[in-house]
Amino acid sequence: MAMPLCLRALRLSGATRLLRTAPAYRLHTAPRAASTTPTTISHSAPHGHDDHDEINVYDKNPDWHGFSDDPEQDVRNMRMVFFFGISVCLVLGTIFIYYSPERGMRDWARREAERQIKRKQALGLPLIEMNYYDPKSIVLPPEDK
Repeated sequence: MAMPLCLRALRLSGATRLLRTAPAYRLHTAPRAASTTPTTISHSAPHGHDDHDEINVYDKNPDWHGFSDDPEQDVRNMRMVFFFGISVCLVLGTIFIYYSPERGMRDWARREAERQIKRKQALGLPLIEMNYYDPKSIVLPPEDK
């Protein structure tokens, strides 16, 4: 249940559009060399035209989170994704699972058995009768000799 909510939040924020058009990102553990340039996003025209408009998002927004080229929208989308991803999915999802009805109804079965035991003890009946089912109602297969 939590995953569709997160995906819907990503779709509404426009982050999936950016992820489809952005190049593959790699996590670097070592600092970048001085000669390398920051990652650029190329926006190409549809149907393979050669109009390439390259934008260096780090020059425009050094605190770029990867959700949008616009700095305000990038921060807003990042906050929305983290709010829905952490607050709604993890917190409310955990509460929903914790308070959902028990599967198998084991607690109910135990309470019902205790009620039946108290009822039978109050009436003076044995807890388990010798013939649990009525012998007249049981259909047996014919005896083979």
